[in-house]
Amino acid sequence: MPQPEQPWALAADGLVIAVRLTPRGGRDAIEGVERLADGRTVVRARVRAAASEGAANAALIKLIAKALGTAPGNVGLATGARARIKRIKVNGDPVVLAMALRKIVG
Repeated sequence: MPQPEQPWALAADGLVIAVRLTPRGGRDAIEGVERLADGRTVVRARVRAAASEGAANAALIKLIAKALGTAPGNVGLATGARARIKRIKVNGDPVVLAMALRKIVG
């Protein structure tokens, strides 16, 4: 049976994660994996912060860093600063990060 596509990719120095962010979502949480209408998969996340002046992006970076047990300085926005679908780059051991993320999203 084929594995479903995962919303992250291993890089030489870390992990790149596709995220669908819901700002002003009432709480800060990673809610699992979602398949979009175009077939791509993303990690669903929500933050309390509003999508103004980068507050939601900053909250997302803190949320992912905390969830993966790494410093916020190791997490950055690769693409999608003003979009709902973003690519987040996490620096570190890609295998360890992928295993941690797999546990979080179930």
